[in-house]
Amino acid sequence: MLSWLPVVAMAVVAVADVVAGPGVGFLPLVSLGPAFAGLVGGWRRTALMGAAALLLCVGLGAYDGLFEERRGFTAMASVVGVTGAGIAAAVMRSRKEAELASVKSIAEVAQRVLLRPVPRTAGPFRAVVSYTSAVAEARIGGDLYEVVASPYGVRVIVGDVQGKGLAAVETAAVVLGAFREAAYDEPDLPGVSERLERSVARELEGEKFVTAVLAEFGPGYEVVFLNHGHPAPMIVHGDGGVTFPEPDAFALPLGLGRHGGERPEPFRVDFVPGDQLLLYTDGVTEARDPGGAFYPLADRAALLMAPGADRALEALREDLVEYAAGPLHDDAAMLLLRYHGPAEGKPGALG
Repeated sequence: MLSWLPVVAMAVVAVADVVAGPGVGFLPLVSLGPAFAGLVGGWRRTALMGAAALLLCVGLGAYDGLFEERRGFTAMASVVGVTGAGIAAAVMRSRKEAELASVKSIAEVAQRVLLRPVPRTAGPFRAVVSYTSAVAEARIGGDLYEVVASPYGVRVIVGDVQGKGLAAVETAAVVLGAFREAAYDEPDLPGVSERLERSVARELEGEKFVTAVLAEFGPGYEVVFLNHGHPAPMIVHGDGGVTFPEPDAFALPLGLGRHGGERPEPFRVDFVPGDQLLLYTDGVTEARDPGGAFYPLADRAALLMAPGADRALEALREDLVEYAAGPLHDDAAMLLLRYHGPAEGKPGALG
């Protein structure tokens, strides 16, 4: 529709000029054609619209007898000037669009390196991820997640870096790199936590921190959590019930452990076939509807009962975006784990 706007504008001006006569002075408005073309098209289309506007100006000027005085030449000069400005604007816009496309491409590559796809299966589990950015053009941010099938069981992290921008991305990269190494090397979650704390403490300055929840699926039907000040995970049981397991005392967020405090203590929760685990960042629970009410995650747990894990998590993501009725105020990452078959071995068994 917008591509026809220059033609429509010139047609309207031409009709108005013929109907109103030369005394009204509509002729310079023919330059609206190339002006609109410069806004919605490339420089070639703008030049074409300019040439058409100039021919129309000459024709109408001759019809109105305006070339017997300066008005006809003034109108032509107006068309030429606006066409030149439109061509310059179109060229600059094309360059900006090319730069934006390049930046988006680099961001997408960076995301694939930083937040690489989680394995579709890890041990007996099916893992799917959803990431919704608070900015339409954004591809990466401070939210992080990873799933590692280690010799000690399936280990998972979901976290949120304080702050935004490149500094948050760099910190997220540090946390993920440390987790991927520690998850294979350390025999227990406190050991993984300490490795993460040391890595983050070297990078962060001042009072910056990273909230995170670590999960480990060991040799029995249970999951071990270690929560560093992160929103409690949600377990959806096979009967539809929902629980948000929390420790007796949360560990300090990563990066604040250097200020002292007790060693973080893990806690165990039953996790049997038919159960599902949803780890998420606070962009989910802090999403608000137009009235200011927070997203009722527990009330939406039924959406995760869909047959396919991908379909279930996508349904929850769509519901979240619809609830917010617009862009989210913060990035929202969700990681869903469910058994990919009935009792396919113990949770720690790697397949």
